[in-house]
Amino acid sequence: MRALTGKTAVVTGGTRGIGRAVALEFAERGADLLLTYRGNAEAAAECRGLLSAYGVRAEFLQGDAADPAHSEAALARVKECFGRVDILVNNAGLTRDKLLLRMRAEDFDEIIRADLSGAFYMMRAFAPLMTKQRAGRIVNISSVVGLRGNPGQVNYAAAKAGLVGMTLSAAKELGSRGVTVNAVAPGYIATEMTEALPEAQRAAMTEAISLRRAGTPADVAKAVAFFASDDAAYITGQVLCVDGGIVI
Repeated sequence: MRALTGKTAVVTGGTRGIGRAVALEFAERGADLLLTYRGNAEAAAECRGLLSAYGVRAEFLQGDAADPAHSEAALARVKECFGRVDILVNNAGLTRDKLLLRMRAEDFDEIIRADLSGAFYMMRAFAPLMTKQRAGRIVNISSVVGLRGNPGQVNYAAAKAGLVGMTLSAAKELGSRGVTVNAVAPGYIATEMTEALPEAQRAAMTEAISLRRAGTPADVAKAVAFFASDDAAYITGQVLCVDGGIVI
């Protein structure tokens, strides 16, 4: 199970929800970690406690993914603590849901910066180290909303669709240096973010899923771990929907 022993992984937004599940999955498989988070120190402390049971090294870095300086700080921390990076998971993101006719420019821009630009900054920062190593795994967390759209989420859908395009382009650019770039597109996943939705909306979303249940962060984490593993060494430029069949 500890197939990632000796590997170093960076997970943005890594202390809550899907990011935390990815961190725990990686730790169970033996990877050392740098987890970034925006501001919830309590969640970071809780995550640190959970990771301590796995006997791996876990570093934490607070900062705003939308700030280009944050990615440079993350790179510096990785070099200082680990000397290399094997896996980058771009998970950090926000939602600011509103109908198109009510969406302010700042609502749109904030989500693009956090969900799309932040991933770009991290990829730009870490790709040179990975290409120098001639090995690396980049996994971007997109969404089925970026593939099919969703009312009230023009900003979020645009950002997540952009992540798919960025994944495909980066896969073409980095493949010759041994770096794979893939995306995981979750559907309706039971997290703090989705639990805030009205019960009727959650019920309607569940009804549209072939498996008739919401996914869990662990469901997504296992797909991410696959892309991060040697089992996916010949897979790049792909988008894997983890959605219980909501898009079929």
